[in-house]
Amino acid sequence: MFKRMREDMDVVFEQDPAARTYLEVFLTYSGLHAIWNHRIAHFLYKRKLFFIARAISQISRFFTGIEIHPGAVIGRRFFIDHGMGVVIGETCEIGDNVTIYQGVTLGGTGHEKGKRHPTIKDNALIATGAKVLGSITIGENSNVGGGSVVLKDVPDNATVVGIPGRVVKQDGKKISQKLDHHILPDPVAERLKKLQAEIDALKEEVKQLKEGKEHANHNL
Repeated sequence: MFKRMREDMDVVFEQDPAARTYLEVFLTYSGLHAIWNHRIAHFLYKRKLFFIARAISQISRFFTGIEIHPGAVIGRRFFIDHGMGVVIGETCEIGDNVTIYQGVTLGGTGHEKGKRHPTIKDNALIATGAKVLGSITIGENSNVGGGSVVLKDVPDNATVVGIPGRVVKQDGKKISQKLDHHILPDPVAERLKKLQAEIDALKEEVKQLKEGKEHANHNL
């Protein structure tokens, strides 16, 4: 248990340059506290002590601002950075070395039964405010950009942005966990720029046609 706790704290030092000492991390990092509380709640949940598990989950939510259902399955070296507003649903499955930021929701899309929450594979990164909804899979080494809403499966080694989420990068190579998720490309904005360029071109053609017609009338 203590070895796993030390591993969790080591991840904080790897991911957060603001971390200074183990004592500071142990006492003040709410994401770390939420993960530790979840492990206790999940242990009880698997033994069908559902009420106690949910009680621990809700107490943890009150103190950390992070809601993790005790039924969620979470791998090793999971890092929640500035975790206020994070929600992780009951049937979520999260792999190893996954990073998520504040405001992320790993939720369902309705009242369906069975597996209804996302599966997040190893080394994925989900940026600030992203919503990943339904029984979908975020592939290994993939990144979900800030504010995105993802409703479909994301392949391995991909970058997804926008509402709804669109794959904007997939080159078969691992994407760095230090991705600047606040400057990811916006496919909607790019498409609007293309449409504006087409409109400007049409206006220019209409202008030339009008000038040609006026010149012809003047000659007559």
